[in-house]
Amino acid sequence: MSQRKKLIVPSPIGVLGTGVDFYELEMAALAENRDGAVFMMGDNPALAKMPDRPKLLDFYRLRFGRIARQHHCLSAKLALEAGHDEKIVVACFLHDISNGALVRSDHGYWSAQLIAPYVSEEIAWAVKFHQPLRYFADESVGYKYPEAYKRYFGEDYVPPEYIRQAHDEARAHRWYMTSRIVTIYDTYAFAPGPEIDCAMFEDILGRHFREPAEGLGFDGSPVAHMWRAMIWPNNFL
Repeated sequence: MSQRKKLIVPSPIGVLGTGVDFYELEMAALAENRDGAVFMMGDNPALAKMPDRPKLLDFYRLRFGRIARQHHCLSAKLALEAGHDEKIVVACFLHDISNGALVRSDHGYWSAQLIAPYVSEEIAWAVKFHQPLRYFADESVGYKYPEAYKRYFGEDYVPPEYIRQAHDEARAHRWYMTSRIVTIYDTYAFAPGPEIDCAMFEDILGRHFREPAEGLGFDGSPVAHMWRAMIWPNNFL
């Protein structure tokens, strides 16, 4: 059977503001389609095939890049070695999950949505609010504004008002310290070194992350489509 060329058209959010002419890109793809190529739908041969009923760690192993995977593992490992409660360790392991293979902008909010049906309300809350808390120091626990942020965004960067409001909301919440501890191990989880095997967290995750029997993306949850977007990230529609 002949292999027809499969076309990948990036999602608009991935090219907005980059200088790419999305109109020209789409028109070029449509022209190739008229010549016999088809748009990517389903499994992309360039990616590892996901299991029929994927579990959390399948996404870490088969969709995340090494930097994202290592960052999550090191953050959780540092929290574990410091003797923190398992809920803290799990929140550290999941805190940037959207960055792994979905969306970077407002990643704390996206990450919290992704995991909310499968973890405790406190863990999801901590993941959501680690994003605004990252921008504000808390000397009482030794948390300073990250030096990396000065390099990333410039010395004069000021967080937008919604981030400031979310910070104030979090500071007044009973779970504030859960999320604040996540920011502490987020900051220090970029050290170079040998890759950490995420399997070391399987037992802890088994106690705190409710894996759906149907597999993530196929359980009919309000966020199933977000997991499917990571399974088939190149689908045209």
